[in-house]
Amino acid sequence: MRMMIDVEMHYQFAMPNTVTLVIEAAETAGQTVNRAELDLGDAQVTRIAGDMDLGSRLWVQVPGDEMRLSYRAEVEVTRPDLPLETLRAAPLHELTTEAAPFIRPSRYCLSDKFVAFVARRFGHLQGGAKVLAIRDWIEAELDYVPGSSDADTHVLETFAARQGVCRDYAHLFCAMVRAAQIPARMVAAYGPCVTPPDFHALAEVWLEGRWHPVDPTGMCRPDALALIAVGRDAYDIAFMESQAPATLVRQEVSVTEIPG
Repeated sequence: MRMMIDVEMHYQFAMPNTVTLVIEAAETAGQTVNRAELDLGDAQVTRIAGDMDLGSRLWVQVPGDEMRLSYRAEVEVTRPDLPLETLRAAPLHELTTEAAPFIRPSRYCLSDKFVAFVARRFGHLQGGAKVLAIRDWIEAELDYVPGSSDADTHVLETFAARQGVCRDYAHLFCAMVRAAQIPARMVAAYGPCVTPPDFHALAEVWLEGRWHPVDPTGMCRPDALALIAVGRDAYDIAFMESQAPATLVRQEVSVTEIPG
């Protein structure tokens, strides 16, 4: 699949500001960035590698009181949509340095609170079959309700309320999968299937020695996603962090599939 990504952002600040941005589609296995254009006006940009060496993190020094950003990219996705149900989960002693950190609790993914529930509900399953059962349970039990959560909402609140947006679905999924001692990490991505169009949060699970994307909202298949960043939870993959208070003027994300 080929997709065109268009992002427009306009923010105002009370003073000159330094902003961290994580918005560029990553050049990584399963996807190729054919072309990309980033316009930040007179801001000074420093680019460093993203977490886990996937994608990029931008330090943006904004000299005035506003930031206008335009990002446009064409991405070709060659990642297959593999069936997960037959894939094996590694025992703890076989986990690699890459995967091991993602069986631990994190700021928003309190996986230690779900060990008993996951064992009782999904303990009869193994590996990829358990991962899919957790995904299906979350998709069935939660209602997607824009505005029902905020940046401080964690998985215990989501589990109790049974509603949220993509970040809440992904947090709960990662927490439950980690509670089953299977590594799971948070993912930011673009997809033409995301409704409403926005930066999308999902997850990746470690099965048979590699990461596999899983979308607990059920919106997107792995072969229809352009990954941006990965991390422990939403704290690591936030599309923007501002050192000074920021006022949103306009933000639009558009992702369209290119025919042919």
